[in-house]
Amino acid sequence: MTTAEEKISYFSNTGTENTIEVFSISKLRAAELGIKTILVASTTGATAVKAAKFFIGMKVIIVTHAAGFKKPNTQEFTEENRRKVEAYDGQILTTVHAFAGLSRAMRKKFDMYLLGEDVANTLRIFGHGTKVACEIALMAADAGLVRTDEDIISIGGTSEGADTALVLKPVNSDDFFDLKVREILCKPRF
Repeated sequence: MTTAEEKISYFSNTGTENTIEVFSISKLRAAELGIKTILVASTTGATAVKAAKFFIGMKVIIVTHAAGFKKPNTQEFTEENRRKVEAYDGQILTTVHAFAGLSRAMRKKFDMYLLGEDVANTLRIFGHGTKVACEIALMAADAGLVRTDEDIISIGGTSEGADTALVLKPVNSDDFFDLKVREILCKPRF
């Protein structure tokens, strides 16, 4: 039987203060494993710009909130940050959350919780960033931006910035239960 011991970093707080350390941990592990793709969740683009600059030379995919997430006809990711990310050769994916869509519409309209919301809430017991990192991997696979036969590093956060990084094997959303979290690199310790 083969076992491997890897270090998991636990942060005492959530959010922005961990962002650069999350990126450093992720870049080191990506180099060790030969991973070439980094996914990063970003709402306004502030974390996205930092990521695109930090991971230059790697395939960096930024996953944003869908338009209308906060209020109808609005996009939280700023045009200025979009231009900066693209200047560093980062890709930006804006699409509906994999765990939301119709499930969230049912919750908002009829106060009913369906599978997508249940899955999201279950993953949140490991931390909000863990839920985000898994969800954006599905979204990127569905958009054809990541392969489902290559491991990636997926980075999420709790509210602002990044505080969680996972090595995972992405899948398309219709194969969600085949998603594999290979390693937890770092997360808040709550």
